[in-house]
Formats: sequence, C-alpha cells, structure tokens
Amino acid sequence: MRKIIFTLLLSCAGFFAQAQTAADTLTPQAHLKTYEDTLALMAFLVVNDSLSENRFGACKKLITTLVAALKTSDSFHYPFERLKSVSILYPPDSTFRVFTWQLYVDKDDYRYYGAIQMNSPELKLFPLIDRSFEVNDAEHDILSPDKWYGSLYYNIRQFDTAQGRMYLLFGYDGFTFFNKRKLVDVLTIGPEKPTFGAPVFVKMDSTMEVPAVSSRLLMEYSAEASCRMNFDETYDMLIFDHLLQMGGTYGQGMTMVPDGSYEGYRFENGQWHWVEKVWTDVMEDAPRPEPVLDNRSGKDVFGKEKKKGKSRP
Repeated sequence: MRKIIFTLLLSCAGFFAQAQTAADTLTPQAHLKTYEDTLALMAFLVVNDSLSENRFGACKKLITTLVAALKTSDSFHYPFERLKSVSILYPPDSTFRVFTWQLYVDKDDYRYYGAIQMNSPELKLFPLIDRSFEVNDAEHDILSPDKWYGSLYYNIRQFDTAQGRMYLLFGYDGFTFFNKRKLVDVLTIGPEKPTFGAPVFVKMDSTMEVPAVSSRLLMEYSAEASCRMNFDETYDMLIFDHLLQMGGTYGQGMTMVPDGSYEGYRFENGQWHWVEKVWTDVMEDAPRPEPVLDNRSGKDVFGKEKKKGKSRP
C-alpha cells in the first residue's frame, strides 16, 4: 500500500514536470511556482515516508528538480517558502544562499544534502557532497564542497578578516541514535569555489603554553540532552553549553551532557577568542533547599495572606 501511495505521488510529480515543460508562455515566477509544487511534495516524502527506498527516491527527485528550478531566470530571489524541511539561508550581504536538508537512513545513519547558489545573472551552483564519515580531523581540516562535513544549517553570520569576508554556519548533525552533534563551520567564498573551515577559533587557558587554534567547532552530546550552540545578538558572541562526561543509558556508555554553564567565543581582530564563562553572576544568598517564610509570618508558603478564622482545637 505504501509503495502504491509513493508511486502515485511520484506520478503527480511527473505531471508537474510535464506541465513545466509544456507551459512555455509562463513567466519565470510562474515556472518557479510550478517547480515548487514538486519540490514541496518531494521534501515532504524525504522526511515523512516510512520506507527508506522511498525516502531515497524522493531525495533524488528533489535534487534534480531543484537544479532545474534554479536554472530559471531570476531564481535566486525566489524564496521557496513551501519547502518547510529544507533550510534556505542568506547571509546579510546576499552574495549567495545555501540550501541544506537531512535524509534519515537508519537510527545510526543520517545523510545531508545541499548546494550553494551564488547571486549572479547566470546560474552558479556548488553542490555539497556529504563526506563527514571520511573526515579525519573535523576540528582542523579545510574541506571543499565535494568533501563537505554535512549538516542541516540553522543560522549564518558574516564577519570580516584581513584575508577577506567569511561566514559562520551553524549546523545540526543527527549523527547516531545515542549521540547528536552541533557544529560551527567557516565558509569562505573563493574565486574558484567555496571552502569550509578556517583557523579562526582561538582557545587559551591557564594550562596552555600556546593557544589552540581550530578551523571549526564541533560539539557531541547525548541525544537525551538539549544543547545550545548559536550566536547571541544581545551578548554579541557565539555561545554554547559547557559539557561534562557522565554515564548514559543502557548501551550508550559514557556521554556528554550540559552542566548549566556556558562557554563562548568573542570576535576580536579578525578571530574568535574563547571565553571560559559567559555569565559570571553570583547570588548574594545560597539557593534554599525548601521554601521559607522569612519575616512573612502573616503569609502562607505561597506568599498569600492567611485567611482569618477560628483555629482548630
């Protein structure tokens, strides 16, 4: 039954594709709207179909249809708002946009797909090929689009250095059943092609003789935990959970979980410098293990006025 439904949906996608070919009189925006119908359907199947072969088939169709759509005139400015499961991010300077999405293979295998579209009259597209399983040193390797550390990007931020403009890409990696990952990659748009990773993260503490420099940040944590890794506009810095090691659930072994404190990186002189503790507020009084009334003798434990009346014998 599921295969029949999937076949019918693909037939609908084929109908949309035929309509795209036949409707030569449509404007570019109308063409893109028709493409978006197919893309929205495929994106839905990639996430929601219960059969892996159907998810793979929908993902393949999503790729080919997206490439065809982006060949349409003025496609860079079309938002594709119906692609709810596809992340589409523009940097503030709008020199490009990046598409990413996630394909669930099984409980210990997620694959990522994406592309960078440049803001140019003619289509200039860089496919992103997930080869994270081949990356030997994720924190230091400089990677190319065809050897990309795949993830689903959820934020982007640009910054300027002496070497030129770069972009922070904040991503999520489903990784395995027990452990998830978040990362901050560094994108540089070169004259020939983009590169991922740059030695801009500088960490120095009292135990180090020389600073440790990284090309990207990677945080692995328990799937049962919720971890933060993002740019905070209020504090004007990159903030993430400080993790500590502890025993996980049965079969998981040791894992990392947040301890309630936060680290960060602040931008200074073209580099991101580590901040050991983002918040250092100290309470005047130690936390109390249970409520006390202090001097509120006329109030109950909830701070409300006690009702007047006869006391019980």
